[in-house]
Amino acid sequence: MNGSDLPPLFNIPKSQLQCFGESVYSTREDVLRRCCRAESPLERLTSVVAWSISAMRPLIFGVAPYNPILGETHHVSRGNLNVLLEQVSHHPPVSALHATDDREELEVIWCQHPVPRFYGTSVETEVHGKRQLKLLALGETYVMNAPKLLIRFLPVPGVDWVGNVRITCQETGLGAELCYRAPSLIGRNRRSIKGKIIDLSSLKTLYEVDGHWDSTVTAKDVRNGEQKVIYNAAETISGLKTPQVKDSGGVLWSESAVVWSEVSRGILSKDWDKARETKKSIEEEQRELKRERDSRGETWIPKHFTVSCNKENGWDCTPIQKSVPSAPIHVPFD
Repeated sequence: MNGSDLPPLFNIPKSQLQCFGESVYSTREDVLRRCCRAESPLERLTSVVAWSISAMRPLIFGVAPYNPILGETHHVSRGNLNVLLEQVSHHPPVSALHATDDREELEVIWCQHPVPRFYGTSVETEVHGKRQLKLLALGETYVMNAPKLLIRFLPVPGVDWVGNVRITCQETGLGAELCYRAPSLIGRNRRSIKGKIIDLSSLKTLYEVDGHWDSTVTAKDVRNGEQKVIYNAAETISGLKTPQVKDSGGVLWSESAVVWSEVSRGILSKDWDKARETKKSIEEEQRELKRERDSRGETWIPKHFTVSCNKENGWDCTPIQKSVPSAPIHVPFD
């Protein structure tokens, strides 16, 4: 069940597009900058592993964000990192993300297409779409996928990230294989992660990765047994700052917070009638706009991405602009 199927009582007051963007810009530690500044290829790969884990945020069972409308955008800056997202398809739901930091010379390009599968007592959502982190000054591109989202109803309700993630960098010949482990029926292995950092040519294991993605994750050097913490959730994703509008005139009508503002006000004030009617009005308007496009034989075209889809590679999103401009909404530094 997605956010558009739910009554506002079961929505959190933000769009899924915002949640997607927060996984990149909403961190207390600058884990992206660490990827750029690590001295050796192995240190950079280890930093990328930690960054990829930081994008997997703990979720709350029983509530969901709004399902973004077609053309909805989310544009936020944090320091020199500028992040722009756009909902490039509604049926099926596809979100595109582009982030650039010209000072650190990095670029992030993500395409996200969730596909849910129902199994009676659970829902497992595969998150299709390629994720790329480019360290431009070094000429390195890190390609990765995302784990699945598992929602369990029985025997114990819960929501977790599960499944395998593979990270590769062809330029350095290094990669990582991670497994987000599903909890057992009695709750063991909850939110645990295991994996390894490898040499792609020989498949030799260099580091063993172990821990819990909602607390700490370590990497152990297989040569000498030395172990170090590569990710600490408390230091990275706790005490996060709320984005602030710095230029109200620059906020687009399609901005997530604008699109859903009245619905969010209703939820926060517990005026459920207002929230329900406003949400219904937004959804009806979108259906009417689609009927008008269909009657004219028009195809909706994204403003910020070129989009393609085929059976072999699925959905792919390419940014139209080389870099993302500074946003009217900023996340303050500590």
